[in-house]
Amino acid sequence: MKITLGTRTAETAAVYFRKANTPLIRRTLPQKAKTLEEALRDYEATLLPDATSYGRTILADEIYVGDIWCYGLHPVNEPNAMVSCCIFETDYWKKGIATEAMRLFLLEIIPKYDLCTIGAFTYSDNISSIRVLEKNHFIMAEEFVEAGVSSKYYVFQK
Repeated sequence: MKITLGTRTAETAAVYFRKANTPLIRRTLPQKAKTLEEALRDYEATLLPDATSYGRTILADEIYVGDIWCYGLHPVNEPNAMVSCCIFETDYWKKGIATEAMRLFLLEIIPKYDLCTIGAFTYSDNISSIRVLEKNHFIMAEEFVEAGVSSKYYVFQK
């Protein structure tokens, strides 16, 4: 299976919002946007010259299966950015797609934004996300409980 990263558009942002806004996905990845309009505003903000977030679509054999993005982009702060990934097509789970998408995305964003450190959060029981991060050389820095949910914070250092 060939994994590539594609360009996000208003159309893909809308698709992502609809497909990721399900109980199954929300159980593994909280969604910031509560409405489609908010999701589209968030997408439009990524197009501004001073944007602090950037995202790509994830394609598996040319099929749109998820998104990957970084946010909190700031070359001086540590971490320099946070990263998140979601495969919303559940038929494509556990096939190594997110791991490869993360690898490709890191290769793109590190030089593009001159990043040295990248952080990522995941729920402690989300073993698939933990594997994606660890296979991409993220190291667990902290485990904590927030709002009754156990979570882990991972850091990647160039």
